[in-house]
Amino acid sequence: MASLLRSSSLVSFWTLMSRIMGLIRDIVLANLLGASYAADIFLLAQKIPNFLRRLFAEGAFATAFVPVFSEYQESRSPAETRALLSHVSGTLGGILLLVTLVGVLGAPLLVMIFGPGFIGQPEKFDLASTLLRITFPYILFISLTAYCGSVFNTIGRFALPAFTPVILNLCLIAAAVAVAPWLSEPAVALAWAIFAAGVLQLLIQLPLMWRQGFLVKPSWGWRDKGVQKIIKLIIPVLFGVSVSQINLMLDTQLASFLQTGSIAWLYYSDRLLEFPLGVFGIAIATVILPALSRQHVSQSRDDFNRTLNWALHNVLLIGVPAACGLAVLAEPLMITLFQHGIFTEADSLMAASSLRAYALGLPAFMLIKVLVTGFYSRQDTKTPVRIGIKAMVTNMVLNLALFYPLAHVGLALATSLAAFVNAGLLFIHLRRSGAFTLSSQWRRWLLLLSVANSLLVAAVWFLNPDFPDWQLMNLWRQVAWLLALVAGGGLVYGLTLVLLGLRLKDVRQPG
Repeated sequence: MASLLRSSSLVSFWTLMSRIMGLIRDIVLANLLGASYAADIFLLAQKIPNFLRRLFAEGAFATAFVPVFSEYQESRSPAETRALLSHVSGTLGGILLLVTLVGVLGAPLLVMIFGPGFIGQPEKFDLASTLLRITFPYILFISLTAYCGSVFNTIGRFALPAFTPVILNLCLIAAAVAVAPWLSEPAVALAWAIFAAGVLQLLIQLPLMWRQGFLVKPSWGWRDKGVQKIIKLIIPVLFGVSVSQINLMLDTQLASFLQTGSIAWLYYSDRLLEFPLGVFGIAIATVILPALSRQHVSQSRDDFNRTLNWALHNVLLIGVPAACGLAVLAEPLMITLFQHGIFTEADSLMAASSLRAYALGLPAFMLIKVLVTGFYSRQDTKTPVRIGIKAMVTNMVLNLALFYPLAHVGLALATSLAAFVNAGLLFIHLRRSGAFTLSSQWRRWLLLLSVANSLLVAAVWFLNPDFPDWQLMNLWRQVAWLLALVAGGGLVYGLTLVLLGLRLKDVRQPG
């Protein structure tokens, strides 16, 4: 477990750096576009290739490829492993090239599907189609980048894949600051920045692939046994592992019918949610997938169980206080980070409301990231699909029920509630399968978290200035207050855990 903790810390560090740059990027975007119609359109054009990226790359491909590649690493010769990589890269690249061409040519149709509220608004619709044609090739470059990252993660090289997203943030910041102000439509510069970032992110992977001996000539290998095994796993995973992303796209579709700014409000609140989710939840899930896959192949059931308990303990250790902090500090976060330029006080209040709704589901989002690895590492893709369908139907029903009375907040709340359904069903089925049992430490662990988070909320709530007081502060005073509240809440939380008996060994190796 110590090696997993070190690897998780490494991934978390680089992911934290990426998220910090992403936060700076979002601050710059809020200053440039605010919650205007251009912001809604650009975010839609960015979200469509991102949605497909998470389906093809981070979601389905990575979780189907890593177990098979781990199996080849453990039980096949180096020549067979290189042949697998040749066929996988060629087949993946060919499919993605076709998808990219279809996406670029069919951009108006995609806008009609993902942003139906723009139909009948020619200015919005035409701009969205133009931006999507520029951003859509990102799916090709970033999916091949994710393929390289999956190879590196399997062999224990986590730093470069975790660092790579920084490039996208740097490109967007540079475009927003240096290029966008000179264009009549600033969003066009941002779209080209996404395209350029995709190319650069792929190029920096190639030297390490070559040094590791994995930079092979791509070849079409649809009928290769390894490729067929990945395809067999990937088809159900395309839906199962990306249910949360499908739910978010449903939010965007419905938000396109709401008042201007709704897509932007959901985006900025979701971005703050992605900060702890990416730094801790996704980092831990990324690290344990290769480990769980090896333990399943070697039939090390006790090690498999300890690894999964360790991961669940640690995502809750971080996820619950992060959710509490985001909920209590929703308005101060929006005011301090985004209320500049044309992002208004009203925008802060609207985005803070959806942030609270998303924060409710943060622990569930993090648990899902870990629990699905328990299935995919065992090459069980059917169970998460069945669960995913139930969660998606739940989300659709809740969207329709909450969309009218609560507007964009109802969409965020529906996503959070559906995430709890998803996480709960994953947990129940994993236990019933016999592959996972709770460690003896869980009662103590939940008691510690309940007491520590209650005190954290009480302390931050008591010290947090009222909304009008935040508005009267200058930027530097806002930053100082926000940092003090975060540090104070973290100190109360940490001291409470220590006083109640939590020790480093509990984090490194539970149960």
